[in-house]
Amino acid sequence: MLWRGLQSAVHEKDKLRVCHVVVMIRVVLPLAAAAMFAQSPAVPRFDVAVIKPNKVDPSGFTSGMKTGHGRLEAQNVTLKRCIMGAYGVGPHQIFGGPDWLDSDRFEINAKADQPVGDHVLMEMLQTLLTERFKLTLHRETRIEPALVLEVAKNGPKLEKAAGGESSTTSSGSNTGKSMDARNTTMDRFAAVLSREMDLPVVNRTGLDGVFNIKLAWSREDSGAAEGPSIFTAVQEQLGLRLRSEKAPVEVIVIDHAEQPSEN
Repeated sequence: MLWRGLQSAVHEKDKLRVCHVVVMIRVVLPLAAAAMFAQSPAVPRFDVAVIKPNKVDPSGFTSGMKTGHGRLEAQNVTLKRCIMGAYGVGPHQIFGGPDWLDSDRFEINAKADQPVGDHVLMEMLQTLLTERFKLTLHRETRIEPALVLEVAKNGPKLEKAAGGESSTTSSGSNTGKSMDARNTTMDRFAAVLSREMDLPVVNRTGLDGVFNIKLAWSREDSGAAEGPSIFTAVQEQLGLRLRSEKAPVEVIVIDHAEQPSEN
């Protein structure tokens, strides 16, 4: 009888321990899950975004992208151009994709719910491309021919920026192109410059901080002689230079993309 009594007491303690563990699991797991989701950062997303196909002949129209004050306006742009801006790569750093990647053109007007700089706007553009073009991609690093951006012999001719919201306006015509970048870093400028070159641009200026940069040059394929080439413009207008070299370059490989969904 005494032994059975002891066994019963032990069993009752085990039952209490099991009940205590079950209660802890029921309480702790939902709290842990809630904390995990609460810590997940929200995906940057435009408050309003409109994408329309450009149905007119694009050859006689300006093509470019303008950002600033929490807005992004893209005129007569391809999906490839949008990827270049969103991910900070040049045209020769993008591989794969559909056959209309660099031919079909679009008008994009997007607005954030508050003023944000270029970095956040480009993250929002990434989200927009994912959601509306069903874009999926991955990154690789390859040793590729590249252009190295360095300080020229006589030193830089750059305007130091006071800091604040970053913005970039680039536009082009049949004869020339221009760029106006405000509160931009050299890494960001190299990425923007990559879009205009036949090779990716790698920043090795060693210049820290942010700058206001204006650059204008002639298109080499236009036959116009009234302006400098982009190589000459970078040296004469900015006190920097571009030289060719093989270097590690990050590239974008497109896995999937579709025509954009309706607004």
